[in-house]
Amino acid sequence: MLLNAVIIEDERKGLINLKHLLAKHCEDVEVIGEADGVESGLKLLQEDRISPDVAFLDINLQDGKVFQLLNRLGKIEFDIIFVTAYDQFAMKACEYSSIGYILKPIDPDKLVEAVARVRPQRQARTEERLQVMQQYTSHPNSFEKMSIAALDGIHFVKIREIVRFEAEDNYTHIFMENGQRITASKTIKAYEDMLTPFNFYRVHKRHVINMNYMKKFVKGDGGYLIMDDDMRIEVSRRRRPAFMTQLRMLQEVM
Repeated sequence: MLLNAVIIEDERKGLINLKHLLAKHCEDVEVIGEADGVESGLKLLQEDRISPDVAFLDINLQDGKVFQLLNRLGKIEFDIIFVTAYDQFAMKACEYSSIGYILKPIDPDKLVEAVARVRPQRQARTEERLQVMQQYTSHPNSFEKMSIAALDGIHFVKIREIVRFEAEDNYTHIFMENGQRITASKTIKAYEDMLTPFNFYRVHKRHVINMNYMKKFVKGDGGYLIMDDDMRIEVSRRRRPAFMTQLRMLQEVM
């Protein structure tokens, strides 16, 4: 699938390098426009002749943050890949919102992976994903919603309504309170890293659970959990001591 792309980057060397890497490693990407700031980027994206499938955006531009540009656009009908220096907070926000990002200096393999995840315009739901991202960056401690890039599209879910995650090869099944199952092409480790602050816990190499949905822990050889939906979840022998410590801590605050 041929992708039309724009690049908004205020470092000339960085822009030239990205164009070179795209030409060398992503032959299906054609760069149709470039800009170096908020104002020039806004002007570019408002041109009738410019209709990108994806925009490569540096977050910190010479005349402001790229979000100032995005907030002034009308409907956003293209996917986004942020190109940024290492910023753990920004990376976490991208993970929660399922927005692509690549770090500087750019790893060609990571660039290819990010481009492979670009979604057609009708499936991108970019504005909703940006809302999730900006909610996290503005109020990380009161964050309630995340997006999941699934095989059938992008789902926006309330974190408190996720019951558990189950790994299957390179995919992860997400089980919701209402019985819905979502399958995502992201490892369970990625979700573990994101959601540990929200009372999620890795009890097995295949299972991450929301501890708010535990019904009973059954002792025995390794032990297992019974969830509110009556699903039986094995607790691995290796993880059991740490999990029991977590349970005791939970009992102390209840």
